[in-house]
Amino acid sequence: MSALLDSMAQAFCGSDARREVLDSVLRDGLPGARSESWKYTSLRQLERRSFAAAPLTPALLDAAVLEDIPAPRLVFVNGRLNDALSDVQGLPAGVQLETLSSALAAGEDAVRFLGRRYERSDEVFARLNAALADEGVVLRVDDGVQVEVPLQLVFASVAGDTDLAWHHRHLIELRAGASLGVVEHRFSVGDSAHLDNTVLHAHVARDAVLKHARVQAGNARQTSFLRTDAVLAKDAQYHRVDLELGAALSRHELNVRLEGDNAQLTANGVLLGTGRRHVDTRLGIDHIARDTSAELQWRGVAANRSRVVFHGGIQIRAGADGTDANLSNKNLLLSADAEIDTQPTLVIDADEVKAAHGATVGQLDANALFYLRSRGLPQAQAQALLSAAFCHEPLKVLPEALREQLARRLDKALAEAGVA
Repeated sequence: MSALLDSMAQAFCGSDARREVLDSVLRDGLPGARSESWKYTSLRQLERRSFAAAPLTPALLDAAVLEDIPAPRLVFVNGRLNDALSDVQGLPAGVQLETLSSALAAGEDAVRFLGRRYERSDEVFARLNAALADEGVVLRVDDGVQVEVPLQLVFASVAGDTDLAWHHRHLIELRAGASLGVVEHRFSVGDSAHLDNTVLHAHVARDAVLKHARVQAGNARQTSFLRTDAVLAKDAQYHRVDLELGAALSRHELNVRLEGDNAQLTANGVLLGTGRRHVDTRLGIDHIARDTSAELQWRGVAANRSRVVFHGGIQIRAGADGTDANLSNKNLLLSADAEIDTQPTLVIDADEVKAAHGATVGQLDANALFYLRSRGLPQAQAQALLSAAFCHEPLKVLPEALREQLARRLDKALAEAGVA
């Protein structure tokens, strides 16, 4: 048993059903290089580490770090809700918002999503989450309710004497005709080395629209595992942008099932590798119904001795005629010591579909650099300008105000990394 799993087992306090899940993880252990889905992401360093369970009381956080994050917002610090920094007064009627711990304490039927089982051995962190999750966000929007102002979800990691681990389980459920915007902020304060293991379920009902942005900006010692499982009904829309800007090791698995006719998905992202960071993103897009569409635009940048891993999987099932699916993954390799691994896959079992996928790995365009230099820009400034433009492309799907908010975070990360 690895030190990581041993520390998780020692922190366990749950039901017999959860104990059974945890025992199965302990038997299987962490996946290695023979696991196809972990082929490019080694857990060897992580398995030698141990983590304590996050205390029930949230750590202190200076309110000044939240000055650019407006209400309505929920703030979690080291895995625990901070009521003093949270403010959800601006949410309209028809929005039901509570923490997972409150729902569990009430014994509500509303936490049935916790019963989701993960059977594959390579789903190790989802299975750990199923065994250990005790906090999160449960958010439901009633039929036809239009939430005009985005809800901000803040997850801050604060340094302390002990490396901590928390396991969040979230549910975002939009009922028929509802619309909602959600922005996730994940960042570190101080030199923390905590582990964040999160599973998010998104259920988007008929004619509902979910706009979702996530900024992951942990420090160079942070570990982040996130899995998103989304289901789209007839005529539902899910638009999201992910910015992977930090952490020593981050992995995001985005799984979307387009189960209703005319369901639409837009999922874009930027993967920024700097220092010795390892950034891993896996898409699993499953077209099940007719006339569904998916537009996927991802940009990767690897500098210094970082490694960026991207797997873009699209499956079009039998009967999913009329599907329109497009995946683009373009990458910039800015250092001879950096590495980018990209693997687009496309499986088509239906007729009358439009589908395309492509991936490139290269350097900045020499002609564009020459043009900017000929206009008097220094080499470093020309490179920074082109790199920023390359990374901003996936943000164009967002509303203007949200696009500007994320662009500022992206530009700050690029500047700190010396990329822009």
